[in-house]
Amino acid sequence: MEEMAEDYLTIMDVETAILNGRIVRVEKDDPRGSKYIIAGTAVNLQTPVGVVGRFSTSGTGIV
Repeated sequence: MEEMAEDYLTIMDVETAILNGRIVRVEKDDPRGSKYIIAGTAVNLQTPVGVVGRFSTSGTGIV
């Protein structure tokens, strides 16, 4: 949440980036599991947004 605020992004911007973006990289070197880097745009469709997420052991998505 702090990074979103520092970048003047809202939750809607992050959701839009996840839903309309694409996975640009998968990092598998973390012992907690693979990290997925998503590149998309904010609600205004102009501001680039990068999101990092992973899945928990139960399969829940974590952003």
